[in-house]
Amino acid sequence: MSKYFTAFTLFLFLSCNFAYSLENKILLKIDQEIITTVDIAKEISYLQALNKDINKLDQNIIIGIAKNNLIKDKIKQIKLLKNINKLEIKSDQLKYLIENIYLNIGLANLEEFKVYLRNHDLKIEMVEEKILIDANWKQFIYMRYKDQIKIDKEKIVQEIKNRKSKIYKLSEILFTLEGNEKLKTKYNILNKSILEKGFLNTALIYSISDSSRKGGDLGWVNSNAISAKVLKKLSLLKVNDHTDPIIVPGGFLILKIEDYKEEEIKYDIDKEIEKVVNSKLNEQINLFSNLYINKLKKDIIINEL
Repeated sequence: MSKYFTAFTLFLFLSCNFAYSLENKILLKIDQEIITTVDIAKEISYLQALNKDINKLDQNIIIGIAKNNLIKDKIKQIKLLKNINKLEIKSDQLKYLIENIYLNIGLANLEEFKVYLRNHDLKIEMVEEKILIDANWKQFIYMRYKDQIKIDKEKIVQEIKNRKSKIYKLSEILFTLEGNEKLKTKYNILNKSILEKGFLNTALIYSISDSSRKGGDLGWVNSNAISAKVLKKLSLLKVNDHTDPIIVPGGFLILKIEDYKEEEIKYDIDKEIEKVVNSKLNEQINLFSNLYINKLKKDIIINEL
């Protein structure tokens, strides 16, 4: 970033209610879209609302995370509006996705969430806009790569029938190697960061997955939705341990076990099949999304002002 932007970070963090008190200056231009000081401030407030531990990070790192998130959002929006006349989402889907966010941070209902956002100088409309872009982007990526997306339903049925009653609460870091970077070197950097800053903050800094905004949080995942190769690695770990890098399409994956539980599970097999199919579908969509965004970054002009 420019010298002005670096110097500006101190003021950004010392200001109370800065999202509304800052002079609004353009910092980045992406095609015809812009990112301003207020956009950065609001994104930081949103990250802090979702992840309290982010405040343990260096201020410049936090601003870098916010900047990268906004760049990805703008790239998605630019590409979508070149292909779709209007971004839309069904009201019940929007309600479901908002509910997932506030339940994940320990809030009971939408009204509590709105108050919580106001305490961070944010509005629910900002969250709705992010969800709108992400939902339309996932649909766009699915349509673009659907012929390459492979879901083995028969295998899923067999896994469910033979399922174990273990459910994992997982977090992830998805990363790639740049240039001549070596896997061992990159993993050492990530491991050092995990030890010093925690897994959540390391995911915020380094992960290219859409889950990075939530510190890599994947929530509770049934063992039958996890591949045999990955499940074997998880079975060797304890709570708070993480895997070595696992090769996946589009990069390398590190998984951390936040918690797990074993219980007798009564289930509707059709619903379980649908749940697992959706989980595996989202996993593949996220991988193709990362690949495509990296391609678009090379084609879209990004200017720092």
